[in-house]
Amino acid sequence: MKTEFTIQTQGAGLYEFTAPVRSWLRPVSDGLLTLFVRHTSCSLLIQENADPEVQTDLSAFFDRLVPPSDHPSMSYLRHTYEGPDDMPAHIKAAMMPVSLSIPVSAGRPALGTWQGIYLFEHRNAPHLRKVAAHFA
Repeated sequence: MKTEFTIQTQGAGLYEFTAPVRSWLRPVSDGLLTLFVRHTSCSLLIQENADPEVQTDLSAFFDRLVPPSDHPSMSYLRHTYEGPDDMPAHIKAAMMPVSLSIPVSAGRPALGTWQGIYLFEHRNAPHLRKVAAHFA
């Protein structure tokens, strides 16, 4: 079983899409769900979905770890023609997962109580992101 989730971002940050995944899996029983983001400047994460400060703090941490290419500490970067957020977005995506494997039991992802599935957008501008899903 295959599908593709489309996630409209409004700029950098975490975008939860657990609910559409659960809805798609509902008629299914047991197996393994694989998610794969089809872009090089965003990532996929399983992260806490109870306290929004977790997402804010994660974004702030990675922004501090990998500042924009116009920051003096990033002067060594050469790929800068797509804007100061582009190469840092590629670096962040190289540091985080672009695919996830999630066990499914009785048609539900076997996530923990406070876990959600997120697309982590690393670019500042809005984007339409595609996440391929395969259930077997």
